[in-house]
Amino acid sequence: MSQGEMVGDLDHAVGYVLKQAAAALRTAMDAALRPMDLTVPQYACLELLGQRPGLSNADLARGVFVTRQSMNGVLRGLQDRGLVTRPTTAPQGRALPTELTTTGREQLRRASAAVQAIQQQMVSHLSPAAQRRLVDDLASCVAALSVSPTPTAD
Repeated sequence: MSQGEMVGDLDHAVGYVLKQAAAALRTAMDAALRPMDLTVPQYACLELLGQRPGLSNADLARGVFVTRQSMNGVLRGLQDRGLVTRPTTAPQGRALPTELTTTGREQLRRASAAVQAIQQQMVSHLSPAAQRRLVDDLASCVAALSVSPTPTAD
């Protein structure tokens, strides 16, 4: 493999450093959510439903970055704990809209506060302008990969 084909110094490779940041964030979130008996996917599901009530299983799976089958398990667990509710039959089509219960909203408030504190700690060395730039730059990265095909290795 030639030098031109290698990623280069991993400490300066955007993808590698981004993965390190994601892993550090996930570890911190896991630790903060564990006492609340929540996983990161469960928290993400509650957060999405708090902001967008009535999402379907498929919408939630896309938003939480899990498969629909995994989302079924997440929703079942949240429903068994009384944090979300879903109708037994779909009001239209096949999608069962999911909503937070009162207990779910209370749990979300606690979990959101913990996650917000982690996010603040993560960007605490950045100025407000640098924080906005980071979000904008990451959104640009997502957009760039969403519109262009990923190159394949020969």
